[in-house]
Amino acid sequence: MTNNTRHVPVMLQRCLDMLAPALAEPGAVVVDCTLGLGGHSEALLSTFPAARLIALDRDTSALKLAGERLAPYGDRATLMHAVYDELPEVLDRLGTPRVQGVLFDLGVSSMQLDEADRGFAYAQDAPLDMRMDQTTGISAADVLNTYAPGELVRILRSYGEEKQAKRIVEAVVRERAKEPFTNSARLVELIRDALPQAAKRTGGNPAKRTFQALRIEVNGELASVERAVPAAVKALAVGGRIAVLSYQSLEDRLVKQVFAAGAANTAPAGLPVVPERYQPRLKLLTRGAELPTEEEVAENRRAAPARLRGAERIRENVEDTA
Repeated sequence: MTNNTRHVPVMLQRCLDMLAPALAEPGAVVVDCTLGLGGHSEALLSTFPAARLIALDRDTSALKLAGERLAPYGDRATLMHAVYDELPEVLDRLGTPRVQGVLFDLGVSSMQLDEADRGFAYAQDAPLDMRMDQTTGISAADVLNTYAPGELVRILRSYGEEKQAKRIVEAVVRERAKEPFTNSARLVELIRDALPQAAKRTGGNPAKRTFQALRIEVNGELASVERAVPAAVKALAVGGRIAVLSYQSLEDRLVKQVFAAGAANTAPAGLPVVPERYQPRLKLLTRGAELPTEEEVAENRRAAPARLRGAERIRENVEDTA
């Protein structure tokens, strides 16, 4: 399959509708912080012909494929090899301190799941890599083979919300002493053997939570989201909008906290008039998190866990105007 046919962007129309009021004017700049195969970016460029796109991705393979896809848009699209928490540095380098739109489509991309040798998918045997940027960093195999048992338990519990973390890690430590882990099939089999029968009957593939935890650790995903979303909010011009798609509760919780803090009145209780510096700087565009429709999930099963939140910048921070 080509990158265009295999990739179905999640909640595409809803994301476009959410960002639309900020992107209609000539000169508007929208940042796709998670370019992937370029599905959302292509739709942004075609839907908003007056807008300019800046797109980030840490995956060099994704940048190459998306670059081919977006080539017809010429210099309206600027693609950057960067992690999304490097957004402030990217905007500074491009001389673009303020933008009108920001989109995040968090988690692992379709291309990374579909390329067997990347090691993201537990359904097929592959090297235990899981690096989104294969030019740097440690692999999932390195994590499994070298981390202390207590640290592995913490990762599985914190990032995979895996209740059987201790059992799995005990089995990993036992097996890695015999032979280091290199491929995913051996890990999947170990997890199946380590879990009690009741745990195998709930929540889909029993390896799902462990693979999620390893992927988040290898790529520093939660720490990146923690830095990136506040930075993106800060980069928005007044009237600018941000849309964030999350695929697991840990990421969604971080996004919710950033948006809620931005939309809160922080004035001490009892003030007759609320000074400007205490006024909310964000307006929420979603009530809670929006979910994909049943029709979309039927068309694209990878949309099923998606959660969409959006916000609009309604005033500057006091420090931004000082």
